[in-house]
Formats: sequence, C-alpha cells, structure tokens
Amino acid sequence: MKPIMSSKVTHRSAFALIVTLSALSVIIALAAVLVSYIDEARRDASESKALIQGNLYYSDIKKTFNSVKKRETLYSVLYMSPIPLASEDGRFSVSIECKPLARAVNINWLAYGNSQAMTQQYSSAQKVFEYIVVNYGIKEAGRLEELLLKEMSSDVQYIEKQQSRLRQKNGIISSKQFETILANYQLEADDKNVVLIPWEKFFVFHTVLKNPKENLIEGDYISSELISALFDIDKASADEEWVEGEDLQEFLKSMGVKFNPKLFSKKFLNRTVCDASYSFEKEIYRFRFLDIEGEVKNFEFFGKE
Repeated sequence: MKPIMSSKVTHRSAFALIVTLSALSVIIALAAVLVSYIDEARRDASESKALIQGNLYYSDIKKTFNSVKKRETLYSVLYMSPIPLASEDGRFSVSIECKPLARAVNINWLAYGNSQAMTQQYSSAQKVFEYIVVNYGIKEAGRLEELLLKEMSSDVQYIEKQQSRLRQKNGIISSKQFETILANYQLEADDKNVVLIPWEKFFVFHTVLKNPKENLIEGDYISSELISALFDIDKASADEEWVEGEDLQEFLKSMGVKFNPKLFSKKFLNRTVCDASYSFEKEIYRFRFLDIEGEVKNFEFFGKE
C-alpha cells in the first residue's frame, strides 16, 4: 500500500510543480509587461518634463523678443548664425537659430494654378516640384502631388495633437503636417527615397497671404539647392559660389541669369521662423516658433533630436 501512496504524493508534487512553473511564467511575463510600461511611463514623463522646460524657454524668449522694437536689427544677426544663450551657473542653455519664413517657395502655391494674380508663385512652385521629381527620382510624382493638393483644399485636414478639436483650412502649414503626408505617400507608393529629400531647402510651409503681391521670397537667404531648381544653375556651381545672406540679384547677374523682381523681396519682410535647441536630462530637444509682424507665436515642440 505504501508505494501507491508514494505515487500519489509524487503526482501531487509534480502537479504542484507544474502549477508553480506556470504561475511563475505568468508572473515573469507580467513583470516584463510592467517593466515595459514603467520604462514607457518614464520616457513619457521625461518628454513631458522636457516639454514644460521648452515652454518656459519659449515664454522667456517671447517676452524678450517682443520687447525688441527693431526686428530687422535683431534678425540681421540671428539669420547669419545660431546664437547660444546660457545661465551664469551653466545649468540651463539654449541655442536659437532663425531664418526668414519666406526663405523658399511656399508649397501651398501649387494650389494656385487657376489664379492669374498668383501666376509667378504657381510657376515657381511647379518648377521646383518638377526639379525634385527628376533629380531625386520620385516614383509616383502624380500621386504625391495629388495628396498635396488634396491637403491644401480639403476641409478636414491634418490636425496637430494640441489642436485636435479644431479644423485647419489654411493648407499645409507646418513641417510636421508635411511629414505626415510624405509618410502616407511612402507607404502607399513604396517610395523610400521621398523622406530622404531635403524638402525644407526647397519649400516652406505656411499660410498664403491674402494679398498676392505680398507672397514673396526673401531671395538673399534661399539655399543653393533652390537656386539650382529655380534658375537652372548647376548645383555644384551653386554650392561653390552661393553664400546665404549675400545679394541674390548680384549673384545671378554674375552667373548671367535674369532676376525676377516680382517674386523676390529685397527688404526685410518681418516674418521669421526660429528653432531653439536645449539640453534636458542629457538629451537634446527642439521647439519652433514664428515671429510674424512683431508677434511671437505658434510654439511647436519637436521632442528629442
């Protein structure tokens, strides 16, 4: 009789061991899930703290910039090179880099093919887009242009998180919005190269001004890539000869190219975009803001670089 009881005990022990191992595996799996949640929560918390820090920097910058009456003097310095700012104790630092908002072709001009008042603007946008198609090998250019035009004219467009309950009807008005369109196109067309194109060298993303005559480019600050696209100048020559901030009209004259005064402004337009980079918990974060006609606004947080 004893061997039978021993067998029952053995089976019970084995069963208990199986139950214990099963429970242990569940606990281990649960622990792994919890750890991943904790890590994600920590990352989210760090991102939130960095966002708060960015907002504080933005608030201070906004207050300082708004106190400056002569914006052209301020930006004549900031347009040339980034300006690093730091507290005396070295705990806080931020670097600000600014460029004219109209330093390239407004991508929304692509939607003005039927506007006689915007002929110059539309032609420039179309020429630049075609240049990119040819030189960067976009697979389905027609489909990409279709997606862009749909976004520019649709009532329900890309909506940023901080404006999730609002509808945007101003076209493509931010680089984040444009990147979302590119991501959708890339997935649809299986075109990996489209996200490698330096789009911001060619296009800017902001609303079209009501007065057609005010939709101009600050030509002295355009990129060599845009010069090559607009004026049929060899890119290698443009890279070698052109320096941003110099006189575009004089440069084109030296290259034997005609300058179009109807598309470019020689004066300061008082429409600026600035990027601010700062360190937080050993990481670099970035945010962007606009300075339009003497008003600092449109804070846009990009997160970790």
